[in-house]
Amino acid sequence: MSKLKYIFISGGVISGIGKGITSASVAYLLQSSGYRVTPVKFEGYLNIDAGTINPIEHGDPFLCEDGTETDMDIGTYEKFLGRNMNKDNFVTMGQVYRDIIQKERRFEYNGEDVEAVHISNEIIEKIQKVGKNQNAEIVLIELGGTAGEYWNVFFYEASRILTLRYPGDVIHIHVSYVPTPQHLGEPKTKPTQLSVRTLNSMGVQPDFIVARSSTYIDQRRRDRFALFCNVHGEDIISNPDCNSVYEVPLILHKQDFDKKIVSKLGLTYKEPNLTDLKDLISSIKIEKKIKKEIVIVGKYFGTGEYQLKDSYAALFDAINHASWKEGIEITTKWVDAEQIEKKGVEIIGKPDGIIVPIGWGKRGAEGMIAAANFAREQKIPYLGLCYGMQLAVVAFARNVLGWKDADTTENNSETKYPVIHLIPDQEKILKARSYGGSMRLGGWDAIVKEGTRAWEIYKTSLTNERHRHRWEFNNIYMKDFEDKGMIISARSKIENLVEIIELPSSAHPFYMGTQGHPEYKSSPWKPHPLFLAFIHAMT
Repeated sequence: MSKLKYIFISGGVISGIGKGITSASVAYLLQSSGYRVTPVKFEGYLNIDAGTINPIEHGDPFLCEDGTETDMDIGTYEKFLGRNMNKDNFVTMGQVYRDIIQKERRFEYNGEDVEAVHISNEIIEKIQKVGKNQNAEIVLIELGGTAGEYWNVFFYEASRILTLRYPGDVIHIHVSYVPTPQHLGEPKTKPTQLSVRTLNSMGVQPDFIVARSSTYIDQRRRDRFALFCNVHGEDIISNPDCNSVYEVPLILHKQDFDKKIVSKLGLTYKEPNLTDLKDLISSIKIEKKIKKEIVIVGKYFGTGEYQLKDSYAALFDAINHASWKEGIEITTKWVDAEQIEKKGVEIIGKPDGIIVPIGWGKRGAEGMIAAANFAREQKIPYLGLCYGMQLAVVAFARNVLGWKDADTTENNSETKYPVIHLIPDQEKILKARSYGGSMRLGGWDAIVKEGTRAWEIYKTSLTNERHRHRWEFNNIYMKDFEDKGMIISARSKIENLVEIIELPSSAHPFYMGTQGHPEYKSSPWKPHPLFLAFIHAMT
């Protein structure tokens, strides 16, 4: 027997069905029962990390405290479990191939011909590594993509080998979509049947099927699953749509899913402590008397004819966490920055708050600058996150300092007033075209200036935020900005780089920009104080 227990979670039929939420929910229930559990996400793409992927392609890259740029499911794990993930919790096929080739070059295979089996062995090694490094009793392995995608076959082979190697210590959960076509009016099980057949063809028999659907699965559908998927009826778990993802652990617990998992793993069941979760659900569901609107001016909403919320997933989560804590109902309006450039700032309307989030490059930048200036002039609470902070600096330089040519050198290398620029270390990196993993990444300490709004929010002189950027405030212009009323309220501890800018409360109800990413550190259990202050300012 293995000292570790393993839970594989795969997906079927379509991507984006909630496999990450299911994985986090299972991990939460086991953790709440007292087990030491750690999740790890495997992705089939050949990128080393998610940092160079367009967010429209794969959603918001989540940034860990150690600087690892990951899939946004890692953020879901952090929020549910209330603890930080790191590089061990996220593995891509690119990492797997890279490490195998490096081992071969170092003669670590002792002259063997390196074959496909070494890929599965490398995956198993990484699974066991995260379990050991994080002192886990149970490792939960979420397999990215869906069953049937040929590039994921080695993940399923690893599941098969581990099941053979450690009988009784490995279970496989298959999360699959059960559609209810409108013209038929009944749930259809055939897509999941075919998905399970695909698993079977790879030597994997799921122990559980988690049926994602609009409503609870009825007995007839359970019987169909049991017969054609070779899974006992009591091991078909319903996971219907709900108002909040934090309800999912309770939905699964009511069906004894955690008890059944523990039983199949040969462990002792302990009733989980779900008090905090139930309190959170109550705070979410309680009727909110105060209703406010936030406009988010971004550049990654559009995907063909549709709009994609996942590009700013962590931001939307952080807004929710703070609004639940403050007891305010927040609606968000998404405004494409390029549309502001075409139609003017009037399309923003009259919201209670404006956020300009992360971004890169020139496309839509002028629309974001216009939004930052609009918020300043109209005295609408404003929060600039990373790029939103940098472009608020550009807007101030143009409209208060009168430097009409002011810009970030990211977008205009010839500007006479490079108020946002590359520091020398980053210049060297870009000249070498070393883009991946080379930004200012992860948690960085900052010293907060006493007497500022930032000081009131953080309630400390030393704070830490996660960073993911290259360009910085140009310190040679610091006095010009301060003379016109802008406050530099936090600077990095070591490099003396500008971290937070703000306007005084005498000039604006709330106007702040941060070079960090507070959205990545927010959780439902501990909403980020910057978002709490921003939402409170709207009331």
